[in-house]
Amino acid sequence: MATQAFVVYDAADWMRDNWKAARVGVMVLLGIAASVFVYRYVDERATGEQGYSVYALFSDAQGLIPKSRVVVAGISVGYIEEIQLQGAKARVDIHINDSIILHEDAAVAMRSVSILGESILVIRPGTAELAVLGEGDQISTVSEATTTDEILSNVNDIAINVKAVTKQLARSFGTDEAGERLEGALRDVSEALETVNRVLLDNEPVIGRTLQNVESATAEAGPRLVRILDNVEAATLDVRELVRDNRDDLDGALTQADETVAAINRSAHELEQVLQDVGEVTDRTARGEGTVGRLTSDDVLIDEVEGAAEGINNLVGGLARLRTVVELRSEYNFLANTFKTYLGIRLQPAEDRYYFIQFVDDPRGSVDTTQTTVRTSPPREGDPSVYQETRIARTDALRFSLLFAKQVNIATFRFGIIESTGGLGADIHLLDERFELNLDAFALGERTFPRLRARLGFEVVDKFWVQGGIDDALNEESRDFFLGAMLRFDDSDLAAILALVGGSVASAGSN
Repeated sequence: MATQAFVVYDAADWMRDNWKAARVGVMVLLGIAASVFVYRYVDERATGEQGYSVYALFSDAQGLIPKSRVVVAGISVGYIEEIQLQGAKARVDIHINDSIILHEDAAVAMRSVSILGESILVIRPGTAELAVLGEGDQISTVSEATTTDEILSNVNDIAINVKAVTKQLARSFGTDEAGERLEGALRDVSEALETVNRVLLDNEPVIGRTLQNVESATAEAGPRLVRILDNVEAATLDVRELVRDNRDDLDGALTQADETVAAINRSAHELEQVLQDVGEVTDRTARGEGTVGRLTSDDVLIDEVEGAAEGINNLVGGLARLRTVVELRSEYNFLANTFKTYLGIRLQPAEDRYYFIQFVDDPRGSVDTTQTTVRTSPPREGDPSVYQETRIARTDALRFSLLFAKQVNIATFRFGIIESTGGLGADIHLLDERFELNLDAFALGERTFPRLRARLGFEVVDKFWVQGGIDDALNEESRDFFLGAMLRFDDSDLAAILALVGGSVASAGSN
């Protein structure tokens, strides 16, 4: 009976132990099944989602892994499919949901989302008006993330600067003498603050009223003060840049200023010596010694000097009455298709006569004629074996005119040298001398007939003339027609022009 009870007890224990092992096995199998299900669900959801793929090239893709998130405005819109090396850069293939449309100016940036180095991609879709990116297209605009090496390099630069500042502070305040000076400065500041405190306490009502007035004034003029301060800040920045850009010039100017002061000092000593010499000369002159002394005491010599001065006065008076007229003229010759330029100066000592000097730039001014004897052996049929060949060449030349003119009523007669050849001319003045008819005859003997030129001129506005006419009217082979303009200035105009030019030159020299 006792033996039978023992056998029953062992079977129950065995059943309980097996049941426990079975439960553990079932739990393990359920866990494995759940993990597989979750993995397949997530993988199928990621791979089965509809969308399209694009790619971007990064210089450094550290921190990115496949399946990392891709977000727009913080919302997940895709994931990284694959990361591979393309040349010297990392190619990152990105899967984008169909609901997101990327344009050709889209941009992608890498951002860290944890201190452990995990990174995601942030995309800006781009401008809606531009073309749309499709399957396999590239996102060209890439923003690289700052690497740890760059951060450490910046921190190293900051540490070097901080070290330099601490060394400077150590040199400034690291000695006993500097400490004593600092202590004295702090003591002076403390005494000054106590004095200011007493003044504030003694004048508290006045300060209160003043602050009220200032508050009301600043409330009204606050915007103007802000604009003024902005302008002052801009002006100081401009001055700082100007000083920095012209520091070498400023240093040179200061050096020149020192040299100028030294030169003025030397000139002052020299002027003092000169004044002493002048004093001695005036003493000798007062005593009648030397040439100047005899001149002031000898009556005969004084009469001779007065006669000479009167002659000089007559000469200078004539020069003072001399009128100067400058003419600038340019003419276009229609048949020769050239421009002819004149510069003339009229010196007029009296109303009825003047001297005229003129320089002429004439493209047809110089005529070279050459004759060559040509021999042909054997000659062509009907041609002589020996014949003369004449060649005429016209070249640009600078010519001059020098004339004496005499006016009689409305006509002025001229003779002398016209364009480097002898000639004469006549002018007719009408309409208060605003209309002119000019006739010139020159180059006698150079051709069959002399060169005859007729010109009509009219003053359209003050100083400005329009002219036209015919040149070399008698010689058919060189006859031409021309049209031009002229500027004519007198003494008053020249004085104004010279004053303006002189002021401009002086201003340029000072700058």
